[in-house]
Amino acid sequence: MPEELLMRVYGDAELPTLIYMPGLHGDWTLVSSFRVALANRVRFVEMTYPRSLTWNINYYGDAVQAALLERGITHGWLLGESFGSQLVWPLIERNLEKREKSFHVDGAILAGGFVKHPWSWGPGVLRWIGRMTPMWLYQIELKIYAWYSRFRHRQAPEVLDTIAEFVARRTPQDREAMQHRLMLLDEYDPRQIAIKTDVPMYYLAGSVDPLVPWPIVRRWMRKMCPSYRGGKTFWLADHNVLATSPRRAAEAVLGWMSERRQAAA
Repeated sequence: MPEELLMRVYGDAELPTLIYMPGLHGDWTLVSSFRVALANRVRFVEMTYPRSLTWNINYYGDAVQAALLERGITHGWLLGESFGSQLVWPLIERNLEKREKSFHVDGAILAGGFVKHPWSWGPGVLRWIGRMTPMWLYQIELKIYAWYSRFRHRQAPEVLDTIAEFVARRTPQDREAMQHRLMLLDEYDPRQIAIKTDVPMYYLAGSVDPLVPWPIVRRWMRKMCPSYRGGKTFWLADHNVLATSPRRAAEAVLGWMSERRQAAA
């Protein structure tokens, strides 16, 4: 894959815009059921990250902004999933600094995301697990995941269609890129941005999340982020809440976006 960010846009330009930034896996293969649940109600933007071993978080933010402006998308809502939540902050920071030709953030939603990961050892443990898992075992894990996904999402054909693509993308180079993204979580600390921002912030979580302790994240945001407006947790959903509870997550996001539009009117 070239070292550039790929982007696709669905929906009419007159609709409210929602920009999805994927998690550690770095592509659009897990968001299809959520996108379908939003159909014809928002202009939905999704992306795939390059398998870069050199980009930092700010470079990711620059690439996202450049791709949006290139398509004439100058404002909208950000939806950062897990690792993708970190890309929310440099875009918000550009709003705080009032930079010329910056993408304007109307609001932001963290889905299984965080400000600074509350477990300082968490990304390092995941990197260690990745290094210790040989490719043959990783491929077995992917087969198990694919079987589980076909069972869990058996009533969502749009997800079933993307499972093979998700597995095919998990190459050795892809694993290296994910290791690099985990390292970036140690280096990047957006807490001062979160404390200063006036962008409306919301949170989505699945109750079964061994990767991000969402109660701790939400408590910190309630206490330290003055523009935090609340969130929702869906029982029986997991870390990838947009895929495991797509319809309820879509309704929550649409409700927050509509609420802010009415407040601004």
